Amino acid sequence: MSNEISSPAALGGRTSPEPNSAVNGDAANGITGADAGGVSRETRRRVIAASFIGNFVEWFDYAVYGYLAVTIATVFFPESDPQTGLLLTFALFAISFLVRPLGGFVWGHIGDRVGRRTALSLSILIMSGATFCIALIPGYDTIGIWAPILLLIIRVVQGFSASGEYAGASAFLVEYAPANRRGLYAAVVPASTAAGLLLGSLMAGLLTVLLSSDAMQSWGWRLPFLLAAPMGLIGRYIRTKLEDTPVFREMAAEDEAVKAPVSSLFRNHWRQLLQAVGAVLLNAVGFYVILSYMPTYLSSELGLGETESFLATTIALLTYIGFIFLTGMLSDRYGRKKVLISASITFIVLTVPAFALLGTGNFLVIVLVQILLGAMLTLNDGTLPSFLAEMFPTRVRYSGFAVSFNLSNALFGGTAPFMATLLIAATASDLAPAWYLVAAATISLIAVALSKETCNEPLRHD
Repeated sequence: MSNEISSPAALGGRTSPEPNSAVNGDAANGITGADAGGVSRETRRRVIAASFIGNFVEWFDYAVYGYLAVTIATVFFPESDPQTGLLLTFALFAISFLVRPLGGFVWGHIGDRVGRRTALSLSILIMSGATFCIALIPGYDTIGIWAPILLLIIRVVQGFSASGEYAGASAFLVEYAPANRRGLYAAVVPASTAAGLLLGSLMAGLLTVLLSSDAMQSWGWRLPFLLAAPMGLIGRYIRTKLEDTPVFREMAAEDEAVKAPVSSLFRNHWRQLLQAVGAVLLNAVGFYVILSYMPTYLSSELGLGETESFLATTIALLTYIGFIFLTGMLSDRYGRKKVLISASITFIVLTVPAFALLGTGNFLVIVLVQILLGAMLTLNDGTLPSFLAEMFPTRVRYSGFAVSFNLSNALFGGTAPFMATLLIAATASDLAPAWYLVAAATISLIAVALSKETCNEPLRHD
């Protein structure tokens, strides 16, 4: 297989070999090959920054799109009634996720075959460029049906490029982290998504307060999307200055990369793949319902003012980021399975009562409930990146994570806002999204219970 490694070395940048003991000595040292290879503190800081910024840009975009959904619906679907326009806006949001499994295959292949750094550098460039282009699309009043068509095309490009970001950043961090702190390091990835959502919430709320309705529909909604270009260029620059992970470089030097990682994944690791898809289900539905769809739910379904909705979500996101790192540390101490199972059980028991309290309309109660729901979600969200990265061996780690994460998100995550709105319309019950979350938590509970504990175990090549 020597001819298979020359390509990663050539395309992935510097691939200097590491000592064999770097990874094979994991159990004895209690650390990963990254530490055994002498990774400096400065390198780890740059790895954290590089992993953080890509997901930050991606989720900033998704936050803005979700929080400004009502305005975007009027710009691109002005002839529809408000609920139909909102459904069409969320339908575009969901369609962009359908390409994610394909993106998972492509980015997984590049990440496992060529290198993690190469995949991450390309994905952030495409993603930030597509986000920037959203700001340039004329509205329906200017170009008619071409407006939503162009929006759909760009959302599909975004979905394709973003499908490698979360998985790649998680694998990158886990492969650089000490074995006893992989959960904490990997928690940087969901923390970056929450930070992106937080900035998106702040910007959307600020624009809503400062601008009139006409100004928002005319040009105000475009401003946040324009920020993607400079942020993306900064992220790409940081990533190109890093070497690939020590375990990937060692695998390449030892001639252990597979020619078709996705094929190997389905052939040799299908059980882990099914378990991973099930484990991601609660995260997929919970993340988009609680952190992305919630402002729309509060304003459109419960009648809370848009400013109050944004403020409540912003407060919840601030606490969410802190809970994420706490959860990462808890998973390092008590194990991934225990924390993930706790997440599923709390959602099964508490979600419906929590949504019922949201219906009281009391602002303080709404904020406290959102903080509670966010804390429940962090038990899953803060543990899942290390759990999925450790589940698969180095040869197919990027592919296994990307395919399982994006498949579950395509089927259940991207469709969550649409399904929540549709279920409310079909059942005439504001509690419909809560029962949807309970069903997702039940499936995730079963999947995690059937999986193996991976905390503090050595990272395997095969």
